Amino acid sequence: MRRGKFIVLEGGEGVGKSTNLQFVTNWLQERSISFVQTREPGGTPLAEELRELLLRRREEVVDPVAELLMVFAARAQHLARVIVPALEQGQWVICDRFTDATYAYQGGGRQLDRALIEQLEQRVQGSLRPDKVLLLDLDPQTGLERAASTGAADRFESERLAFFQRVRAAYKERADAAPERYAVIDASRPLEQVQQQLHSELEKLLP
Repeated sequence: MRRGKFIVLEGGEGVGKSTNLQFVTNWLQERSISFVQTREPGGTPLAEELRELLLRRREEVVDPVAELLMVFAARAQHLARVIVPALEQGQWVICDRFTDATYAYQGGGRQLDRALIEQLEQRVQGSLRPDKVLLLDLDPQTGLERAASTGAADRFESERLAFFQRVRAAYKERADAAPERYAVIDASRPLEQVQQQLHSELEKLLP
């Protein structure tokens, strides 16, 4: 059985991931491709509990390393119970964020040592990497203004602008280092143009 494709939608706050995730799933359905739609942190009951812990605003300051370990604990469960079994069964997996978000938010935003993230990535994922990362790129100020209109801010959305500027820079650094695996999409453009580029990138994944 041919292994399924692993597609990840990435980006900072307010880039339109939810809307464009729906576009990707519609594209898969139109082509009768069996797929699993999931997200990180999350994807399993345990991982969703960890997500809630990570996003909830609290008085206690969360140590960045503790945050990083919770992210990878959720990812280990997600990979074992959802992502790897689906790929092995030939299903495609479309995931709202994955390890690039860890490099961006914990590595860039929190300024944690990238070597520590790399060690955890290797231990938890082995050689598994997404086939394609669709990176929706947007000026952080614009993204935060968009996100503010959707409801109360979670623990990450409450960070200062400089945090999200570092997040964006880390995402772009990742994409520049492996352009064959990343598609950087200008999320400031009209939605129709964004989705035209998404369509073009998805078509390249077909056998």
